[in-house]
Amino acid sequence: MRIKVSSNSFQTILFLLILVATLWITIEAATCRPSGRIRGKKPPSGKCNKENESECCKQGEFYTTFKCSPPVSRRTKAIPTLNNFEKGGDGGGPSECDNKFHSDKTPVVALSTGWFNNRKKCHHNITIFANGKRVNAMVVDECDSTIGCDAEHDFQPPCPNNVVDASKAVWKALDVPEDKGEFDIHWSDA
Repeated sequence: MRIKVSSNSFQTILFLLILVATLWITIEAATCRPSGRIRGKKPPSGKCNKENESECCKQGEFYTTFKCSPPVSRRTKAIPTLNNFEKGGDGGGPSECDNKFHSDKTPVVALSTGWFNNRKKCHHNITIFANGKRVNAMVVDECDSTIGCDAEHDFQPPCPNNVVDASKAVWKALDVPEDKGEFDIHWSDA
């Protein structure tokens, strides 16, 4: 028994298969799965900066790492964290993009590793939305989602994969109190 398939039917079936494969790849790319875990080490005495409610690594605790972040859209949902980019602040060393420290009065941010995208976001402005307000801020650093619990990262755990780590100037412009705790924001490329 032979089944005859018309040229139009074959093209339609081929088109549908390509469409399904494309959708599957898109869905797979849109997910961001953990890339590993690191075991925390106890920071040397007095070496973990707890400014802005920063967390210090705990001996033996496992921390999830990510090489990716959720997909960027016109309104990318994120968790904001407060960071001091000044020398001696809880941001640790100088910023990744320019090897400099930045004033708390300047609207600057660090993005999680996937969004930072191997420095491709360096010195680009993003717009952050919260409390019915918005502010533009320059990306100057990476909030490393792949490693932590070492001197370079101020003995803090790896960042989650969905963080916009912002200076006090950003929080002030959005009218967010420094003791707000965890809340959601949205951001987009400016």
